[in-house]
Amino acid sequence: MSSFKIAVLPGDGIGQEIVAEAVKVLRKVAEHSSATFEFEEAPVGGTAYDLTGTPLPEATLKLAQSSDAVLLGAVGGVKWEALDYSVRPERALLGLRKELGLFANLRPAKVYPQLVDASPLRPEIVSGIDVLVVRELTGDIYFGQPRGVETLPDGRKRGFNTMVYTSDEVERIARVAFEAARKRSSKVCSVDKANVLECTEMWRGEVIRVHADYQDVALSHMYVDNAAMQLIRWPRQFDVIVTGNIFGDILSDEASMLTGSIGMLPSASLGGKTGMYEPIHGSAPDIAGQNKANPIATVLSAAMMLKHSFDLTTESDWIERAVEKVLDQGIRTADIAAGGQAVGCDAMGDALCRAIDEVVG
Repeated sequence: MSSFKIAVLPGDGIGQEIVAEAVKVLRKVAEHSSATFEFEEAPVGGTAYDLTGTPLPEATLKLAQSSDAVLLGAVGGVKWEALDYSVRPERALLGLRKELGLFANLRPAKVYPQLVDASPLRPEIVSGIDVLVVRELTGDIYFGQPRGVETLPDGRKRGFNTMVYTSDEVERIARVAFEAARKRSSKVCSVDKANVLECTEMWRGEVIRVHADYQDVALSHMYVDNAAMQLIRWPRQFDVIVTGNIFGDILSDEASMLTGSIGMLPSASLGGKTGMYEPIHGSAPDIAGQNKANPIATVLSAAMMLKHSFDLTTESDWIERAVEKVLDQGIRTADIAAGGQAVGCDAMGDALCRAIDEVVG
């Protein structure tokens, strides 16, 4: 019997609700598995700031570091937007990624056949989409130095951030993408802006160099502006997209809307001993506490946790099949109901638990 410790960090807004449903589903999985899960909760983000004056308390970080995986809800909200950048809720995300060594963010965007009509694009464009965005997570303009805002002698202000990568940072994320592609359709598209940014010109060169070790995988290159257009024009051309931090941040959110709802998409952040799993959406303070949130993205993030951190591929498959079954049954939260009858966040969690019982038999 294997036992795994999971740091549960609900965060802000709907994070409290969606994480509770993911934990409920994991407890249901444990009823059918030889594996057991130990859950320990801690505050993070704006909630942690209100309690301790910092978005990432030392106790929360230590819990994350001592756990086998981290299940994160969402952070941020209008309430904390006036805070200094150094203590805004989002700094907790950057801190966790840095301290846990999480350099690779995997964001799958899959269109379920049951939800084709929920996409804002025509069915013939989105049917069959299954894209994996591999986003570098600890470099680029979000972390580069120098950065800041200064006042010039004439009184004008000047803001600046630095886009920077080293060759080893590019190599390790490229290898993650190529390895992932080998388990899929063996195609990688590297996205950059090499025609105007020297940093990404270096990126392209390093990806080409690493590709020599993966000749069984097809490699293509695309400028980020064209990639943004192509994701709408012909998204099925993509299998694995690998790109830097800022481009990946934008493109993965764009890819998410191909599916009809950002509430359906999970993510995994990997690289160190402890992986972190979270939905790609935000804290949605406008619906927080109303039992309207879609927990599926968080539940699927838990499925990624089982697969990537615990090597429980069978149990991960139970969750994925349960999501398919619930969608087949026509059960929907408001974001994917398309005007039909919607269930609440907790009812969706209950439906997924029942589906797991049915899937496992």
